[in-house]
Amino acid sequence: MNVFLTGGTGFIGSFLAKKLTEKGHKVTILTRKIKKGLALPEGASFLEADPRKPGTWQREVVKNEVIINLAGESIFTLWTRKKKKEIFNSRILTTRNIVEALKNRKGKATYLLSASAVGYYGFHGDGALAENDQAGNDFLARVASAWELEALKAKDYGVRVTLCRIGMVLGKHGGALPKMVPIFKCYLGTPLGSGKQWISWIHEEDLSNIILFILKQKSFEGPVNFTSPNPIRNEQLTKVLGEVLQKPTFLPPIPKFTLKILLGELADVLINGQRVIPKRLLDNGFQFKFPFIKEALESLLQT
Repeated sequence: MNVFLTGGTGFIGSFLAKKLTEKGHKVTILTRKIKKGLALPEGASFLEADPRKPGTWQREVVKNEVIINLAGESIFTLWTRKKKKEIFNSRILTTRNIVEALKNRKGKATYLLSASAVGYYGFHGDGALAENDQAGNDFLARVASAWELEALKAKDYGVRVTLCRIGMVLGKHGGALPKMVPIFKCYLGTPLGSGKQWISWIHEEDLSNIILFILKQKSFEGPVNFTSPNPIRNEQLTKVLGEVLQKPTFLPPIPKFTLKILLGELADVLINGQRVIPKRLLDNGFQFKFPFIKEALESLLQT
């Protein structure tokens, strides 16, 4: 299949592009700037344009059977008013422009997989959350909800839409893990806040396998939780990561007020959380390669 991919030079997108091309799919990667020396898997090509703005790039969208929309500014920064606007607009405007392009699909079967996040659900303590649960009301929940609504407008043009509610992605070359490992190697690994908050995570290989799995299905419309079936508490993640790295974790947790001083509103994401279950994937027989955190970490950190 021909696949149009936004966010394809980021951590998740670059890994996914490689997996898609390995399976024989042709991938067009939309990027704001083609960087010199940027690796490009065989079977992929770059298209340089800013997806937040309408342009000639939109003509390329309808040439593809599958559109995978991963574009969005990172949330892991200090949330100033300006930054929050950038986080919101990068997702909403890109998705709006993709959907606008799909008006011209001329009747051929088209499938849009649009990223969202488990932050959609807001903070729920120990309650287990599946795809039919309601949206929260904090900043990230409002962003995810608006993001999904933009993507669902593509249904008006006969496009099949799946909303990919992605948890914390564990990977070798991006995301949270490479930032955590040096801290733990210095014996500074410690829980955040109470340590009781749930982390809904997924291994990068399982994420790409889910994409490949649902591309073969015809039942996957609407929201799908891209998370391991076994979410873990922050204190458990700290313990297991220390064990895998053979670095004991003995420091007291970082207090909530310290995190709030250092990170502002972003701290709420780290000291709260959500316990998300991939119910639709499990009900449809998807087999996770890495359902448990220890095996996932060992696979990513083995030398």
